[in-house]
This record gives sequence, structure tokens and C-alpha cells, in this order.
Amino acid sequence: MATVNLKKDTFEETVLSNDIVLVDFWADWCGPCKSFAPTYEKVSENHEGVVFAKVDTEAEQELASYFQIRSIPTLMIFREKIGIFSQPGALPENALEDLIEQAKGLDMDAVRSEIEENSDDHEHDHDHDHEHDHSH
Repeated sequence: MATVNLKKDTFEETVLSNDIVLVDFWADWCGPCKSFAPTYEKVSENHEGVVFAKVDTEAEQELASYFQIRSIPTLMIFREKIGIFSQPGALPENALEDLIEQAKGLDMDAVRSEIEENSDDHEHDHDHDHEHDHSH
């Protein structure tokens, strides 16, 4: 698979309709981005079914600010619509391969339940308050 360029209107659709999506935030003036591009392209050939996306932060400033991209290149990985990784800096090929294997091996049920636990915590606190209110 080659890399795909994402724009604001295709970003969400791409993340929602694919299992694993890597996103490389880059810009034309950025040296490290340009040296990372061939590595990214090359690794994309090894992973059928993984989307290797690129976002030009100059052209897509809204996306860059939405994800609070401070330095480029920044690599993000989404798996089953959940952002599981985000890190600035170009990666060497072996590190990128490792990262993808880790993303593939991640137990997404555990990730989801962790997210739910974190969001449930607040709700449970309220529940307990209500319970105490009712116990006179």
C-alpha cells in the first residue's frame, strides 16, 4: 500500500473505516519530514491493510491544530478509531516496524475498557452521592 494524503474532509472517514491508520504530520519545509518520507513509504509496502496516511500541516492547519501538533514530523496511530500513539520525531525503519507490530498486537478490549473505566470513574462518583442522599 502506498501512502494516502488526508485532508480535513477525508480524515475522519479514513480513521473510522480502517482498523489501523498511521498518520504522518509533515510539511514541505521540514527537513526531517522529507528524510522520513521514503522510510514511511517503504514500510507501508510491508503492511497490507494498514493505512499509511500523511497530513500536510501547511495545507491542513485545522487538523494540525486540532491534534495540537507542535513539532513535525509527528506520527500518530489510530486503531479501531482510538488514538493509541502520538510522538514527534522521525523514526528509523526498524522502530517504525516495531511500532506497527505493537499496534497490531495491542489488546483493544483492554484499551477500550481502560478508557471506559477512566470515563466511568466520574459517573460512579455521582452515583454514590445519589445513593448517600437516598439513605436517610
